[in-house]
Amino acid sequence: MELMRCPAAAFLLFLLPGLSTGQRVVTVQEGPLYRTEGSHVTLWCKVSGYQGPSEQNFQWSIYVPSAPEREVQIISTVDPSFPYAIYTQRVHSRGIYVERVQGDAVLLHITDLQDKDAGEYECHTPNTDERYFGSYSAKTNLSVIADTLSASMAPQVLTHAEGETVELTCEVSKSTTQHTHLSVGWYRVQGAGESHAEEILTLSKDFVLRPGPSYTQRFLVGDVRLNKIGNTTYKLSIGGVGPSDQGQLYCEAAEWIEDPDETWKDISRKQTERTSLKVISQGRDLSVNIAAAEGSLSEGDTLQLSCTVGAQKSSSRHFQVLWLLNGMEMAKVDPHGVLIWEDKYEERAKMGQLRAFKHSNTVYVLTIYEVGLKDNGTYRCSVSEVKTPGDFHSIQTNLSSGIQVNVKPIERRMRLSVSTSTPQVVVGDALIFLCKVQGATGRVSVRWWHLPPQHPGPRMPVATMGQDGTLSLGSAYQDVRTRGSLRLEKASSSAFTLVIPNTLDESDSGRYGCEVTEWSQGRSWTEAGETSVTVSSMGLSLQATLRSRIATVRYGQSFELVCQVSASYTFEEVPVSVGWLFQPSPPTGHYHKVVWVFANGSTVWGTAQPHFQGKAQLTKAATSFRLHIHNAAAADEGTYQCEVEVWRRNALPLGQPAATTRSNAVGIKVVLPESKLQIAAKGRSMEIAGGADTTVECRIVSALNNSQLAITWYVLPPPPADTTPLQILRSDYSSIQEYGAEFSSPAQKSRFLSQRVSNNVFWLRILSANPGDQGQYYCVVEEWLWLVDGWYKLGERASGRTTLEFKLPERELQLEKTNYSVSAREGEEVTLRCLLQGARLPTTHLSATWFRGKESGRVSPLLTLHRDGAIEYPEESLARRLHLRRLTAGNFSLTLLSVEQDDAGVYRCQVQEWQQQGEGKDWALQALAHSGYTQLTTTPPESTVLSRICSSPPLLNFMLYLPLVLILLLILAVFCWYFKFQKNKKGNITGDQLMELQGDGEVKKSELGYNGRCNLQEQSWTS
Repeated sequence: MELMRCPAAAFLLFLLPGLSTGQRVVTVQEGPLYRTEGSHVTLWCKVSGYQGPSEQNFQWSIYVPSAPEREVQIISTVDPSFPYAIYTQRVHSRGIYVERVQGDAVLLHITDLQDKDAGEYECHTPNTDERYFGSYSAKTNLSVIADTLSASMAPQVLTHAEGETVELTCEVSKSTTQHTHLSVGWYRVQGAGESHAEEILTLSKDFVLRPGPSYTQRFLVGDVRLNKIGNTTYKLSIGGVGPSDQGQLYCEAAEWIEDPDETWKDISRKQTERTSLKVISQGRDLSVNIAAAEGSLSEGDTLQLSCTVGAQKSSSRHFQVLWLLNGMEMAKVDPHGVLIWEDKYEERAKMGQLRAFKHSNTVYVLTIYEVGLKDNGTYRCSVSEVKTPGDFHSIQTNLSSGIQVNVKPIERRMRLSVSTSTPQVVVGDALIFLCKVQGATGRVSVRWWHLPPQHPGPRMPVATMGQDGTLSLGSAYQDVRTRGSLRLEKASSSAFTLVIPNTLDESDSGRYGCEVTEWSQGRSWTEAGETSVTVSSMGLSLQATLRSRIATVRYGQSFELVCQVSASYTFEEVPVSVGWLFQPSPPTGHYHKVVWVFANGSTVWGTAQPHFQGKAQLTKAATSFRLHIHNAAAADEGTYQCEVEVWRRNALPLGQPAATTRSNAVGIKVVLPESKLQIAAKGRSMEIAGGADTTVECRIVSALNNSQLAITWYVLPPPPADTTPLQILRSDYSSIQEYGAEFSSPAQKSRFLSQRVSNNVFWLRILSANPGDQGQYYCVVEEWLWLVDGWYKLGERASGRTTLEFKLPERELQLEKTNYSVSAREGEEVTLRCLLQGARLPTTHLSATWFRGKESGRVSPLLTLHRDGAIEYPEESLARRLHLRRLTAGNFSLTLLSVEQDDAGVYRCQVQEWQQQGEGKDWALQALAHSGYTQLTTTPPESTVLSRICSSPPLLNFMLYLPLVLILLLILAVFCWYFKFQKNKKGNITGDQLMELQGDGEVKKSELGYNGRCNLQEQSWTS
């Protein structure tokens, strides 16, 4: 009488035509449907004409009347996270669930319909077809109405004599506004504890009377009737009642409504309270029968006798039973079931060998365990009826016929078998053994032992059960904290079970034996058997698989890692802890612990990667562990692993785990937002006059709205200078400026300025430009964005190049253009010539700059003499060795002190003439000129005699071992040196006098000689 019986049947009939092919069609139960609040409701849905697997998935949603456009998800057959929060609890508690009738058809169950469940229900099937074709969802309306059905009957206790008529009335009413029908039925339950109800008579919804199977004949002859009196009263009449009519009677009413598919559905059922009916039978006859389960027995078998009393209305009568053996009383059972043994049997009863009890008021049982030869004879039972319990006067007594019991003596032939239901287990699982004994008739004791594998020697005792049932454990099994509480039980008279709750390790493998000893009349018989078990490590089959639906995530997006744990054993009651590990990108060589979830549910976060705490979410479902990372940042990019630890089943997760495994590595790449930076790339040329200010523009075409820009200015000097661009200055995204090495002097910093004139325009301002500022200028712009954990560079672009050309003055200074080649030893000083020839304007000022070119082609300024007389050293390390000699106004020769090997190169000077435009006005460049080139070559310093001697070990040894020879040579050398010195002194005096006479001409000749030896080709030099 289930509420969903009719619609389920109709649904099955609907499925009979089978599947169709072609266009997909989703069909749902036709509405509108009306169901009562609190009832169990089902809605069916099926799909046909689909492609793909035979088992389709279904998703149910509802559109409530208050928000008919908003979908509220209820339940899905494929996605556990599908329900919205309002339905999550009801789905998890199976208040709402989906029953799959077949692969393409389901029933939605709502076990306790609520008023808020009213609305339009939609059944949706996810697509499995190669293309979308057909319908993928269908809708139906469900209305929730009040349950107005009521059924009542006053509870009674009726006692009728056999053959009388019983009448019962039931009040049934309803006030439903929809058109509904009623059905009213009567049912009988045999006893108060019985659940099966027998149908008596029912008035169906179609107004047809239908009797129950046991009452059909009596209904046809008119003994069972149901009449309706008025609008709400229904009366049941049962004529000629008998003992079979006794029991609990009640009335059940059902309200039915016709659905749009023309099927009727019971929307409410109500039962009344029950009326107890007793029928008194007539007559006082008493019969007694005795029976035995088996008459021929052997020693040690069990004898069971039953005494059955036959009488009318036996349940209301009182009987007293005597058990007799060979006419002698054994035991007495009074009407209350109290048992009294005769003295000679009392001791055996205490030992459990005898048992007598009252099974019911008409059935009495006597059992003798382990019968012996003394139990041979004829057994009878005597039944006496008394008026009331405790009454000594019997109304009537009857004696059963006798039953002969023969007990045969047997020899002791005990047989034993040992088996296990756990032949192969993993560490932590229980071991269960069964020892079956056959042929034992006396008391037995049981001893269990264990022999580990590959360890021959004495057997290790496990447990022993004595004859009296006392239990003792082996020394290795007494600690309940390690193995649990070991159990040795007597499952039956011939079976003993041994349960070892926890196995510790593989050493628990091996052979387990059972030894049974039977004791009888001072004798004993022993039999033994054994079986083998294998205990495997938990780590042999333990595996962890890590996966992620996406390997590349956008910055700020969330991603999830799933660690799936599997093994050859189940994880029920197995403590499991999971650790999440992370190796940043680029790899650092080892993994850092992110978080560890222990078996008791506690969580410990690692300290090496603290940024995960607060953004990571941990979940667990059965053997699946999930790590959900919110707002992915660059620090989250790297490789992930999960590590799984398991402990023995039913054991506390303390100490070292039973097994540990690591998953595969999964790489996650975090992609930064795409740069939108675009820079004007068109180049241009500019010509400026000396001393004027100029501006180089860098224009931003597009960039992200919330980004910050960093700009770096570069200049590429004209050839033949170094082709590597020189950094002028950089302004980062915080507007902090940093000058390049060639522009870090105070004078250069004051002339080159970076300025942001608008959101998309930057200027490089060059103040008082001079010819040394010529070159190609451009900017490099970097786009920076503040993300979750810091500033990140999204991209960079370079602008087009602006060529800055200097407008040379028409007048040119007359500067010496002669090329020289000069050689100097290291440590000496050398002077490089730069002489101005011809006159200059009296109101002008001069400035000069010396340059040095290296073999690499790089030209760098060494010294600058400004028009105001100030000297600037771009390389401060050279300031102490550079000296500008101003012997005359036009002499700008440079003296290089203490020449070093690195000073070799080509030197050149540039002289500029400046004139002030007026009082208090700017200075303008009037003329400039470049000198010729001077090639400086450095040579190592000349070595001395003493250094040669000290560096020659053979010579030093010669001096030490031959002192006499050295003394003679020294004396000879002194005399030679003396005569040579006198001669040289006279020659030097004559030479000095000759130099004074010819000094000017010789010097000029030397200069011409230098000029003739210089074969350098003049190059175009710029600063």
